[in-house]
Amino acid sequence: MQFKENAEVLTSRGDKVGQIDRVVIDPGSKELTHLIVKKGLLFTEDKVVPFDLVETATEDRIVLKEGPQDPDDFPDFEKAHFIPVEETGTPEKRGSKILTPLAWYYPLPGGAWWRHRSLANRGISKPPYVRKTEVNIPEGTVALEEGAKVVSKEGEHVGNIEQVYADEEEQRVTHLLISKGLISKSRKLIPSMWVDSVREDEVRLSIGERFVEKLP
Repeated sequence: MQFKENAEVLTSRGDKVGQIDRVVIDPGSKELTHLIVKKGLLFTEDKVVPFDLVETATEDRIVLKEGPQDPDDFPDFEKAHFIPVEETGTPEKRGSKILTPLAWYYPLPGGAWWRHRSLANRGISKPPYVRKTEVNIPEGTVALEEGAKVVSKEGEHVGNIEQVYADEEEQRVTHLLISKGLISKSRKLIPSMWVDSVREDEVRLSIGERFVEKLP
């Protein structure tokens, strides 16, 4: 089975779900657990699709197995929420003023409300909240980016991920196709047994740069 970025994802009836964005890999076992599917006709958000639901996968098309596949049944890949910088449980004080939630509400024209001088003069500034994003994939797995950097055991850049190959029965990654160069690309097939570690944007190999260069 082959998995390449932007390959179409279809239902068993031929309806387009979206496009492949990433594959989710367990770095230890090399198991391919999920696919991240970019929003399309059926998915309004990027979704996490279990690998068990894949019927066939080629370079340009992934077909899901027959059965009920309500888009709402698949979790969103990313989930964002806002948390207070300091969860004190009491209203924030600035000078002699107590800022209530109502102060953050009033809409003003011309951009973000906290930049307005009239509010700044009253001691009201940007709310003490930060955005936190979580990903809905199994703990210990990695959502490998297409084009992720591949480095040798010495840390030298030897290419970038172009395709991921997996064994259909065991659901494990067997090879990575890496490429290097802009005009005249050099492509190498790397067995997964030579993968030492995996991050979202980088794969480190257990072999040296010279060994990679000698590969056909």
